[in-house]
Amino acid sequence: MSDAGSGGPLRRGWTTGACATAASRAAFEALVTGAPPPDPVEIALPSGRRVAFALATFERGKDFARAGVVKDAGDDPDVTHGALICARVRRGAPGAGVRFSAGAGVGTVTRPGLPLPVGEPAINPVPRKMMTETIIEASARLGVAPDADIEISIPGGEELARHTLNGRLGIVGGLSILGTTGIVTPFSCAAWIDSIHRGVDVARASDLSHIAGTTGSTSEAAVKLLYDLPETALIEMGDFVGGLLKYLHKHPVARVTIGGGFAKMTKLAQGRLDLHSGRSSVDFAHLAQTAREVGAGLEIAALIANANSALEALQIAQGAGIDLAAPIARAAWRTAARALDATESELEIIIFDRDGVPLARAPFRKAIHDRD
Repeated sequence: MSDAGSGGPLRRGWTTGACATAASRAAFEALVTGAPPPDPVEIALPSGRRVAFALATFERGKDFARAGVVKDAGDDPDVTHGALICARVRRGAPGAGVRFSAGAGVGTVTRPGLPLPVGEPAINPVPRKMMTETIIEASARLGVAPDADIEISIPGGEELARHTLNGRLGIVGGLSILGTTGIVTPFSCAAWIDSIHRGVDVARASDLSHIAGTTGSTSEAAVKLLYDLPETALIEMGDFVGGLLKYLHKHPVARVTIGGGFAKMTKLAQGRLDLHSGRSSVDFAHLAQTAREVGAGLEIAALIANANSALEALQIAQGAGIDLAAPIARAAWRTAARALDATESELEIIIFDRDGVPLARAPFRKAIHDRD
């Protein structure tokens, strides 16, 4: 992968799950042998690839060992980059296997719908599997039973979690231990998309029939006000409207509202499902043609085609008495309906101005992809 700005390669990183696995193995081996922990410590990723991690901290107590690995997210803008992922390991009861608990900075599940039961530490299934398998592997080499109690902690994790979607998902007290491959791919935004999916799961588990995906805080507040929706019905999709709609295709709800500002909804109207400014842009010639179709003259259309931003194009249209937002909402509905394609779901699009006032609305109707 290369960086569009510099042309250089983007460096991959490691998930919190991989770091927790490495810390767990180092602590377990030190606990069993009484010797210093392996450093670096080697683990297997789900793919089978073996990788090594340097330890950042280690301590030994009367009946435990604790090791820590600093998370390196590579070139991904991950909120947990640089966090210390710690594993405190004790020998488990005979035959108990590997058991997990949340230490300081790791959250606890409080709502149904997530891949873990309510009350469990927010250590996702794949990281649990990785840690279990590394304990089994180490136990076989050391000739002991694979019984271990593992407490994962992240110093400062509760504060870091305020910058994630955990609170909305019902994960309280800290961060989640995540990862399905062990590897962080820069700018894949996999964690955000996973949070979107988990948000849908929580909403469905709560028997909600109406959810709203919004591009930002202004549109979210406006939708909440319109429908008096509970927090669990609000999905902060950001730029990833495709990530939300494609998941809803397989996990439908009765009603779906998509809300956002004019610029991002224009991109959706023009067929884009990733609304990030670095990955999609407004087609101003197409916007000008849309204006022509709703009554703009050649002079106004030319000004729109040469606008510096979608907001400027909208203001030009408004100044000329042209309702440009309405056809954009209708076209955005068609794009969203193709992605959602769920005949049991009704879909609406709402475009808001910067103050959260609705500019245009494509009302609820069945999200049949080939409907005009």
